[in-house]
Amino acid sequence: MATLAISTPEKQYGSKAFSTKLAGGRLPLLSSPKLPSPRTETIHVPSPPPSTPRPRRSIVTASPRPAWEGLPQSERTLLPTSAIRRKPRTRKEYGKTDRFIPNRRVDEAPIRTVRTPRATSSKQPPSVLAGAAYGLSLEGLSLNDDDDDNTSSHDIPHSKQSPDSIAYQSSLSSACDMAPTTRILSFQPKAPESSRPIDLRAVYNRPLIPRARGAQHRRRIATAPERVLDAPGLVDDYYLNVLDWSRGNQIAIALERQVYIWSAETGTVENLFETSAETYVSSVKWSNDGAHLGVGLGTGEVQIWDVEDQTKIRSMNGHEERVGVMGWNKHLLSTGDRKGQVFNHDVRIRQHKIADLVSHTLEVCGLEWRADGARLATGGNDNLVSIWDARKLDAPQHRKTNHNAAVKALAWCPWRNNLLATGGGSADGKIHFWNSTEGTRVDTVDTKSPVTGLHWSQHHKEIMSTGGFPNNSLTVWTYPELVKSFEVGAHEARILHSSMSPDGTVLATAGPDESMKFWRVGEGTKGGERGAGLVKKEGGEGDRSGMAGQLVIR
Repeated sequence: MATLAISTPEKQYGSKAFSTKLAGGRLPLLSSPKLPSPRTETIHVPSPPPSTPRPRRSIVTASPRPAWEGLPQSERTLLPTSAIRRKPRTRKEYGKTDRFIPNRRVDEAPIRTVRTPRATSSKQPPSVLAGAAYGLSLEGLSLNDDDDDNTSSHDIPHSKQSPDSIAYQSSLSSACDMAPTTRILSFQPKAPESSRPIDLRAVYNRPLIPRARGAQHRRRIATAPERVLDAPGLVDDYYLNVLDWSRGNQIAIALERQVYIWSAETGTVENLFETSAETYVSSVKWSNDGAHLGVGLGTGEVQIWDVEDQTKIRSMNGHEERVGVMGWNKHLLSTGDRKGQVFNHDVRIRQHKIADLVSHTLEVCGLEWRADGARLATGGNDNLVSIWDARKLDAPQHRKTNHNAAVKALAWCPWRNNLLATGGGSADGKIHFWNSTEGTRVDTVDTKSPVTGLHWSQHHKEIMSTGGFPNNSLTVWTYPELVKSFEVGAHEARILHSSMSPDGTVLATAGPDESMKFWRVGEGTKGGERGAGLVKKEGGEGDRSGMAGQLVIR
């Protein structure tokens, strides 16, 4: 039996042994009077029965030492809370993952206080977690949100919202112009199905990188012209149009005051006429059938010539300045002058002027009818492109001001009627592609040089452009990729004029270096599948029925 000695102080009410300064076990700030010696009592405590020793662990784990270890008993209560080691709270940063996982702590979540529903059966008491999940609501997001129609939100008890929350929701709904009960995200009716069937295999199985063509299918373009002709006296003026290739395989070119006709079949050259000394030829344009030639003069006069008979059929007046561009649409001849006026002439009647197209304020240098005659495109020195509907010519259907220079180059796509290409001059150098029906720009490519001419290929999805400084080059662009597939320096100076052969295989260019060059840019087809007009067959006579071989330049 063990003996335990306990010392207890005697109660002395008259002394200061139990001073208020000792309340709570704290030490007094001043020295206390001497206390009498305590009385010792002996208590016998029975010793505990012997127990079996616990097995020692093979792994010894060191527990962290408390902050108050080693301090006297009287000083432990004076230990500040800052001395206690606590694990600092760290907020997990949101990583760059493919999904959002909230990392907000539970104590930061605004949890509403709700009542837990009672158990429906006395035999099986509800789980505490199930009851809490049933009634818990995090700012309007219920954890009991399922797809069962039998469960109603009115069966779940909710606490009343605070006035501040109601005021905030009211201000938010008024700012969004929505009712407080309206869903921001909701299901909408199905989108209307397309009337045109979509071939998903063609859409999704298309290779991202176009496949390289084999050697037998790769098209080769010669880097040297097939033939070069002298053109002495060619006027170096960007706004004139004095070169055109007819459907009858004849080229008309104006050299100052004279107009020459060169035959691609025989290689012969004939002088059609010469103007008076007071004027010069500012534009030439073949009719659709290739039998007549329209000629514009510097005085504003427009003449029509029968090339086969070499006679002038008629002369039409009305322009006050030089006529720099013309275009045929069957029996209609459209002309544009230096003042920005565009007239439509009906060459069959005496009063030939039937329409005055008012749109441009400066010289008109580009004019092109669409193949079906339903649309007319005009470009001018005012950097404006106007698209006209042939049924309503009192105002242009679309006016485009995207170019930053004069617009001379205009070309309608042969395989897509509503696609129009326009090219800007020196300060622009861009080719814009337009949807003429909607008036929207489809695409743009920067050529880094003034665009003087545009020609669509009849056999490939390509467009050819001629330019000026610094390369003076002929360039072939793939469409719609707009990748430069071929480029060659064509002239020593800028290319002023260009015209395509009727079969679309040869392009004629002319420049101020007083030369006209012929470039093979396409291959002939067999059996008259594409193209039209008179072409010279290798080793035979020409045939008006269609294409029967490559065009031969004599």
